[in-house]
Amino acid sequence: MKRILRRSTLILILALAFIGGIGFFTVELVMNADDWANQPYNAHISGNGGLEQAGAVFDRNGVALAQTADNNRNYNENLSIRKALLHTVGDNSLNISTAVQSKYRSQLTGYNLIWGLNMPQSLRASHDITLTVDANACAAAYDALASYDKKGACVVYNYKTGEVICSVSTPGYDSQNPPDITPENESEYDGVYLDNVVSSSYIPGSIFKLVTAAAAIENIPDLYQRTWECYGSEEIGGSDITCVENHGTINFQEAMAHSCNIVFAELAVELGAEKMTAAAEKIGINASFEFDDIKTAKGHYDVSKADKNQLAWSGVGQYNDAVNPMQMAVICGAIANGGKSVNPTYIKSGTGDLMKLIGLNKGESKELFNASTAQKLGEVMRYTITDYYGDNLFGNLSVCAKTGTGEVGNDKKPNAWMVGYSQDQDCPLAFACVVEDAGFGFEYAGPVAQAAMKASAEALRGKK
Repeated sequence: MKRILRRSTLILILALAFIGGIGFFTVELVMNADDWANQPYNAHISGNGGLEQAGAVFDRNGVALAQTADNNRNYNENLSIRKALLHTVGDNSLNISTAVQSKYRSQLTGYNLIWGLNMPQSLRASHDITLTVDANACAAAYDALASYDKKGACVVYNYKTGEVICSVSTPGYDSQNPPDITPENESEYDGVYLDNVVSSSYIPGSIFKLVTAAAAIENIPDLYQRTWECYGSEEIGGSDITCVENHGTINFQEAMAHSCNIVFAELAVELGAEKMTAAAEKIGINASFEFDDIKTAKGHYDVSKADKNQLAWSGVGQYNDAVNPMQMAVICGAIANGGKSVNPTYIKSGTGDLMKLIGLNKGESKELFNASTAQKLGEVMRYTITDYYGDNLFGNLSVCAKTGTGEVGNDKKPNAWMVGYSQDQDCPLAFACVVEDAGFGFEYAGPVAQAAMKASAEALRGKK
């Protein structure tokens, strides 16, 4: 009798497990079937990816970036626009995983649980997607960035609404005529599928002084009454910290404008590892920022094992420091916004699922700085432009900015950076530009930032 009961119990358990498994499979099918259907190993939509029946992708002004005609997927007629928006829009492959045509392929193709990809045309709703980017602004930034023939990235976004106006990454290629990449030529296309705006991190150099400055503003009461002496180098922790100039006697505001390594190295040591780490953590250096449902690459700040000299270099943006371009644009936007960040998005309108993503992004914010710290950072960044670089650098925009030259070693040239934001009410734009293996930040990243910001301002102000 007991044996029969045990057998019955076992059968019941197996039956319940089977029913549970069927239920789980059914839920997964309903909720995630579109994701499965759009995997690259499904040959029925690989290659052209089913895009011969996909909706169009437009920029913020209705300019067609990708659309289907006669069962062919066609991209914008302008070569610069095609190359500039390769990493945002994508091409007929799934190789650029963060691109719209890869990330939101099921929405574009109109995948349906019942019909799959074969829903009758008469029953199809519009599956077009409109992006927040401006095609002309992206082309202007891309042309400036690509002229160096280097890897890099440039992003400009509205720090009030979160709309990304410009986002470009190099290297790239023509989405209408993609290259045939083989083992023999793949070195020529190294990194071509990676969107450096969201998926890469770089040694920051002096743009990291914004983090050190924030920590100093909040922890050193007499910061603005102090002066320092810079003679081009100083021994800290048994080794020299070097500076590109002999600044002589210099105050905090001048130290930021002239990017004095000696001052910020001394500040990092005075603040100590704990306070420097706390500032970096609060600002989000070691975290990802949301980009629709994409997470940016994390930055890096870890001085837990640093000696005194390494801690000093970390305050200058060297040692093992790293930041992501989108991350830096969001941080600069937070400074402009009184300390609060706004999540970026490049989806303006589209299908129901994408509208949900927009709804999740809008209004989301996090305090990265207190209001007083943000104001003081903005003041020294503004002084950097007016006192050092010149206020006509960005046309008629009132810009606050910081450049950086991230030394990478290994016989490579430095990463050139420029980050900042505009104070103009009609153009609330934050930006970050980086050119890898280039040189001084102002010399190489500066022209890219100028082109991107001027064109993005024209896009917001309605100029053509």
